[in-house]
Amino acid sequence: MNKTMIVADIGINHNGNIELIEQMIDVASSAGCDFVKFQKRDIDSCYTEEELSSPRKSPWGSTFREQKEGLELQEWQYDMINKYCESRRIGWFASPWDIKSLDFLEKYEMPWLKIPSALITNEEFLSACKKTKIPIIMSTGMSTLEMVDSAVENCDPSVILHCTSTYPSVPEELNLRAILRFKERYPDRTIGFSNHNPGIIYIPIAVGLGARVVEFHITMDRSMYGSDQAASIEPEGVFKIVKYVRGIEKAMGDGMKRIYKSEEPIIKKLRR
Repeated sequence: MNKTMIVADIGINHNGNIELIEQMIDVASSAGCDFVKFQKRDIDSCYTEEELSSPRKSPWGSTFREQKEGLELQEWQYDMINKYCESRRIGWFASPWDIKSLDFLEKYEMPWLKIPSALITNEEFLSACKKTKIPIIMSTGMSTLEMVDSAVENCDPSVILHCTSTYPSVPEELNLRAILRFKERYPDRTIGFSNHNPGIIYIPIAVGLGARVVEFHITMDRSMYGSDQAASIEPEGVFKIVKYVRGIEKAMGDGMKRIYKSEEPIIKKLRR
């Protein structure tokens, strides 16, 4: 992977609104991101009836079920996403959170399958993902190296993302040096970084440390309803991230010390 892959994670920040989805796709495409990403859940597979019937105030009602159903996109909306991304010349993929959702997403022939941190210890789910033959990106929040080792063996991911599963993550828990550790431990995998901090500085730093895939949550407005909004990047920041990442790619060079042709006249002028 020669160019850093930049993923704008819409996730559930759309709040079920297709107009918001299109606006975020527009931002990601115009900024130069490579992909947008979503989350797919079968509500009854992911949660117990006790959880779903518990109180939870939201724009859609007063129970946890109503909130989750309000955030979940329907098939017609995924059809629109698929068509709209094609029109904006940007790819898309999603994180399934259960096997039913995995089966649902397979019909879209996604270029990537994203395994969320919450499921990397679920061997049945990992095995099902591996069987799809879709290249896998795997996040590693809430995990030890031993847990990551086991998940790598079980699902054979092409990309491993370092991340911290707090929303938002505080700087002292981002632990960006783990990217270097992953590069040493998994030399045959592409290593990346999934950001959960609203600041943009940590993403270009991750690229400087060797991340070849970067993912961050995107929102039109961090003050909107939603558990991920506070950990997300607004449109202006999305454009800056792409600019900084592409600039760092050029600036890193190949590590060979040399005299550039542009320096030769300076040598004549300054060297004594």
